[in-house]
Amino acid sequence: MTEPINLEAEIASVRDAAKRLEPYVRETPTVYSYTFSEILGTDVHLKLENLQRTGSFKVRGALNKILTISEEERSRGLVAASAGNHAQGVALAAQLAGCSAKIVMPLSTAITKVERTRNYGAEVVLHGANYDEAAAHALELEETEGRTAIHPFDDWAIIHGQGTVGLEIARQVPDVGSVILPIGGGGLIAGVAMALKALRPDVSIIGVQAEGASPMVESIKEGEERIVDNPRTMAEGIRVGKVGKRTLDVVRQLVDRTLTVTESEIASAVVELMEKNKVVAEAAAVTPIAAMLAGKVRGGSTLVGVISGGNIDLSLLGRLIESGLSQRGTLYRLKLRVTDEPGTLRRLLEAVESERGNILDVRHDREGWKVPVGSVEVDLLLELRSIEAGPAIDRRLRDDGFEVMERQRRRIME
Repeated sequence: MTEPINLEAEIASVRDAAKRLEPYVRETPTVYSYTFSEILGTDVHLKLENLQRTGSFKVRGALNKILTISEEERSRGLVAASAGNHAQGVALAAQLAGCSAKIVMPLSTAITKVERTRNYGAEVVLHGANYDEAAAHALELEETEGRTAIHPFDDWAIIHGQGTVGLEIARQVPDVGSVILPIGGGGLIAGVAMALKALRPDVSIIGVQAEGASPMVESIKEGEERIVDNPRTMAEGIRVGKVGKRTLDVVRQLVDRTLTVTESEIASAVVELMEKNKVVAEAAAVTPIAAMLAGKVRGGSTLVGVISGGNIDLSLLGRLIESGLSQRGTLYRLKLRVTDEPGTLRRLLEAVESERGNILDVRHDREGWKVPVGSVEVDLLLELRSIEAGPAIDRRLRDDGFEVMERQRRRIME
């Protein structure tokens, strides 16, 4: 039987971590969201860990761990595996503590995250197709080079460091009723749950994972550890196949509810958070917002959503913005075959103008065996003012004698 968590001892450790980190780590703001409060019918606050040093909460746990190990352990150099945020956290923490760090990152890691990690002074080793393969190589380096390993989540010093987020929430939002957090391996939610349950026992702790990478949700549901062999999600910060033994134990005892969100809900949340609250966050970080907007978390008490990081690749951000627009029906694609005669294209564009549509791209093709002689294929990508504008343009085109071969709301990501 699992030993009950001693909250008095754990909150003491979290407070010790806060004192240790104070000279180095930023106390991030918790801001009131008027838009999300109106949507949910209750007060909603956002804890902005995307404004933390390195752009993520991860530096809290990494630095707390490094500051609590011995000088001899630091002198051997550090090693860690990460797809991004933990890498940068360990790299900066090692720099602050005056020791070397070697970070193993999967081969698919975005070049911007690799460069940021190097810029903090760490040596980066690219190895493996995913985090699990990178972690296995980091273990080899620990054994062959004698380096000290810094685990991303399943370590009490890491968990206590992440728990300092909970101390700040309790101080910044005294009437907090529920806190919603992303779950990857579980270090953040475990630390925050221990801090808040010690300070505010009635606070509800809710954890969110991506539908395609939900080992914590499945483990809680089944009552024993479950492994996801091939985790799949755009939210790489929480794309894990298994959780920690320590973190699972804490979540089982202290977290009130766990749930999942879909890829489309995550994509929409990135855009909504940026558009409505002017906050740029990575896909993993918006899972609390995704749960709120999808109606999976209800109002009724003051909510705090933890925005855990802001290190999003700009190319992915661009695709997510387009995806969000397409889901609203404001990106619309039309393919037509029209007669190849003067004035035809002008009449086609007038139909688009009638609904104040904006042409983002136009392709005009009269060559090739697929296009009959005397005809032209026209491919239009339109930006519309509303979802109703697309069918209205279709009707105008039919009234003008045009044949629409294909129409669709453009989907950038599924």
